[in-house]
Parts: sequence; structure tokens; C-alpha cells
Amino acid sequence: MSEEKKNFPKPKLWHALVVLLITILLMASSILEFDSPLIMGVDEVHAPMFLGVCAAAIMAMCIGFKWEDLEKMMLDGIYKALQSILILAIVGILVGVWIDAGVVPSMIYFGLKILSPKIFLLAVVLICSITSLATGTSWGTMASMGVAFLGISYGMGLNPAITVGAVLSGAYFGDKMSPLSDTTNLAPAMAGTDVMTHVKFMMLPTGVTYVVCLIVFLAFGFSGISGNADMSQAAALGDAIADIFTVSPLLILPPIIVIVAIALKVPAIPGITLGIFSGGILGMIFQKNCSLGSLLVASYGGFSLDASTGLEAVDNLLERGGIESMLFSISLTIIAMMFGGIMEGTGMMAVVVEQIKKLVKGPAGLVTATEITCVVSNVTMPEQYISIIIPGRMYAEEYEKMGLHPACLSNALESSGTVTSALVPWNTCGAYITSTLGLKAWSATANGGAYGPYALFNWLMPIVNIVMAYIGLTVADMNNVRLAKKKKA
Repeated sequence: MSEEKKNFPKPKLWHALVVLLITILLMASSILEFDSPLIMGVDEVHAPMFLGVCAAAIMAMCIGFKWEDLEKMMLDGIYKALQSILILAIVGILVGVWIDAGVVPSMIYFGLKILSPKIFLLAVVLICSITSLATGTSWGTMASMGVAFLGISYGMGLNPAITVGAVLSGAYFGDKMSPLSDTTNLAPAMAGTDVMTHVKFMMLPTGVTYVVCLIVFLAFGFSGISGNADMSQAAALGDAIADIFTVSPLLILPPIIVIVAIALKVPAIPGITLGIFSGGILGMIFQKNCSLGSLLVASYGGFSLDASTGLEAVDNLLERGGIESMLFSISLTIIAMMFGGIMEGTGMMAVVVEQIKKLVKGPAGLVTATEITCVVSNVTMPEQYISIIIPGRMYAEEYEKMGLHPACLSNALESSGTVTSALVPWNTCGAYITSTLGLKAWSATANGGAYGPYALFNWLMPIVNIVMAYIGLTVADMNNVRLAKKKKA
């Protein structure tokens, strides 16, 4: 610790609690104030978060900090997330290029081919997983595949809440594990590790949870679906994609390249860039309307259809991507890290952690405390990104003191902050799901029952991770051979 920091004023617990309470009330009111959270609330998250920054800065100056110190703290906070911000921008480019090149459409097209009545719910999980892994977005998956599958389920006479649960389980699995996802890049940035190590460490607990979900949804399918179910909507979706793009198994190559790059421990930015270039080259070979110019346009503004397909699900799926689509996440990350920088630099975050530490017993207890904090954040400051950013900065130093690898922290953040956001009705994610799919988390609507009990992956994931932490499978020290980088000879 520097001499300058030793001379900083010492905040008290109530200083931190006042700032957190103000920020919580601001964030909650931004969602709950409006009748349509999707339209109004989501767009208002940035300003309340900035007001939280103002509250933290004012309290810090009242304690005795100088503005120059606070400004440096904010910049330091932003710097810690800079790699994540860069990756988010590059991922936006990749998604736009992959759609224009026909990579994402080909993955969806071939995924739809595995649909059959008895394994419908299992197929929903698998296809939504593929879509979310390919695009890095659970929201886009819900707005496209989710809408299509919900329509199919109505035609089958299946409980729509079960279908939505299957959609969410697949969408959030992909969102959690995809190197293209904003949360998958944000969590390791907050914890202090790289995205490839983060994904590798998540594989065991996430894989166990995912397999359980597949088994349960397969059982649901065999017990409740008629063999004469109407699959025409799935066929129409595949036909619409094939009418716009030339689909080919060779267009699955760019995702394979990215996966191989992960396996070979290629850093995230060059690994994703390989996916961009390979997708662009194949796109210009296979797609008649794909050119260097269209790829450049899609890189920033995303892919845009020349005309509507007449199927809203297809339009929602394809018209996305580009740097522009990531500006929401990037700007919110910058503002939230200004808040985190002040809370961490002034020591206000530390005094809160000190109180929580009194209840923590060992590494597994720390993982449990992290997950509980993420869930509470999703409930009280209802925004998925905030539930990763603030707990991540709160606990990073404590994981280091215990000698734990930062991947333990990033895994805990994703296993709770990312997935439980869908279970909170007033969270931006919960509000989006209700607006997009027409069902609520814990209360019935005219369209069907509550989806919360059937969102198996979302509520099972944090439980599995905590259990594995106590067994010792999701805690690892800094010298863990599974995570340590190979030393040069």
C-alpha cells in the first residue's frame, strides 16, 4: 500500500451503506417507475448509475477526499475493465460479420433440423444453446428462437411456461459460456483473469447443471407431448433462413476456429479476430450479397435485411450485431466502473466486505457470500451488469488474500449474477422476458403460467456451484495446474 493511500481518510460503515442505499433506490426506481420497463426502464439505467457515482463522490468529499483523488480512482476503475470493453466492441463486429456471412443463420438452420415432437423441449434447450453460443446474447435468442418455439408449443398444446423455461435454460447456458457474450467477458475483467481461463473453469459446474437440465426437459417431453404435434412453424423458420442465405456445413468453420483458439489458449482478442476474418472470407465465397462493403457496414451497425421476411422471429434474429449493439453494455460498464473505482479506492467497499467477512468461513463460504451478494444485487439494483461489476470489485481483494485463483471469483459471479437476473420480475432481464415472451416469472398471465419454476438452469446453477465449492471442485488456488499458464522452457 502506498504512503499516499495510507494518509487517505478512513470511511465508516454508515458512509458506505448510505451510498449503496441511494444507488439501490435510484436503480430500482428506474425500473419500477414506468408501466413498460422494457421501453423506458432499460434505457434509464445509465443515468441512475451515474447519479450513484455522484452520491459516492459527494460522500467521499464529505469524508475528506479531494476531487483529484476521486478522478484518479474513477479512471483506475475504468482501466480495470478496459480489456473487457475492447472485447465487447470486437464481439459486436464478429456477430455482425457472422450474420452477414451466413455463419449464424447456418448454425440455426441445421439446429432446427433436429426438432421432433418427443424431444421438442430437449431440442429447444439445445437450439437455444447453439444460438446463444453463436451470438453471445440470451436476449437475442429469446427474441428470435424463443418467440418461434413459444408459437410451436401453443400449437402442440404444451404448457408455454415449460417452453419458456427451456428457452431460458438454453439461452443463459450459451450466454454464460460463450466467449462472445458481454457477461462472459465482464466477469473475468472484474475478477482479474482472462476470458479463456474463465470459460475453462466454468465448464465443470456449468456442464453438470446443463446435463441435469437436459435430462429433466427430455423427461418432460416424453411425458407430455403428442406424437402428432405440428412442426410447421419450425419448418417455416428454417425455410425463411434458407431463402435469404446459402447455408452450408462449411460455414460452421469460423465458430470451430474460435473454439480451437480457446483450447490452444490464444488470447481473446486475436482469437475472436480469427473468427471475424474466417467468417468474412467464407461469407464472400458463399453469399451472393456479402461483400467487403456489406461486412464493414455490419461490423458497426449490424446486419440489416433488405426487406422484412414476414416472420418476426427471423427479423429479430438476423437484424443485430455490430459495435453499435454493444454500446449499451460498454457505456454502462464505464459508468459502473466509475462508481466501483470510488467505492474501492476510498475504502467504502472494504468496510462493507469487512462486515461480510465475519460471516465467511473458508473459500467455500466466500463463494457462497459472493453468490448471495450477486443475487441481492439483482433484486435491489436490478441490472445484470451491476450484479457482476460491483460484487466483482467488492470481493476481488479477498479472493487474493485467501490465495484463490481469480477464476473462482469470475465463476461465482457468472453462476449467480448472470443467470438469476431472469428470475427477478423487476430486473431488466425479467422485464425483458415478460415483454418479449408474455409470461411472468412467478405469477400467471393470460398467456400461461409462471416460467420461474421451469427456468431450471437459472436457479439450479448457483446451487450447484455452491455445493461444488464445499466439495472443493469450484475453488482453486493460484498454483492450480488446471489454470496456471505453462511456463516457457
